[in-house]
Amino acid sequence: MCRMAKIDGKYYITVEEESPTFSAEITDQPVEKGANVSDHVQKGPASISVSGRIVGSKASEIRTYLKTAYEKGRVINYVGRNAFKGLISSFGTSHNSSIANGYTFSMEIREVIIVKTSSYSGQLPTPVRVQAKVINSAGTKQTKTKTGKTTTKSSAKKSTKTKTKKEKAKSKTKAKETVKKVTFKAGSKWEK
Repeated sequence: MCRMAKIDGKYYITVEEESPTFSAEITDQPVEKGANVSDHVQKGPASISVSGRIVGSKASEIRTYLKTAYEKGRVINYVGRNAFKGLISSFGTSHNSSIANGYTFSMEIREVIIVKTSSYSGQLPTPVRVQAKVINSAGTKQTKTKTGKTTTKSSAKKSTKTKTKKEKAKSKTKAKETVKKVTFKAGSKWEK
């Protein structure tokens, strides 16, 4: 008996069989006597095998859509007797004389879990956020001259204006003032 299913809410296909599969990875540790000890279970990706027919005036359009989704790794939504969201890991069609306006197909859809990265730096207090900020500096680089001598070249831009001793001392104290280490109260979640 055939049932109708929908791909991405816009393409109808006739499905003869759906076979969902759920797996888990279980790690076993050998022991000296007796059976192995299983100490960890990790859920594996679920998958579903679907087979049936695609017929009608949109049969070639649906085939192109599914083939493109497979090739480009596009996540699709499948809703039949089972609902599934994932990538098409295999897709095949068979064209014979028994179906005049379409073809039979088989495909496997594999579950994909999309993970978003999160940044905790926005949740930190301002003094900590300033200290945790990445500093981009090329540092000091060594270069060889034609004579074979090694010289060091600082990547910082050199000022064309020469500074007086007072200006140099002033800029050093300013640099020391801007970087302050923050201490937190005992029991605070930011205390190390």
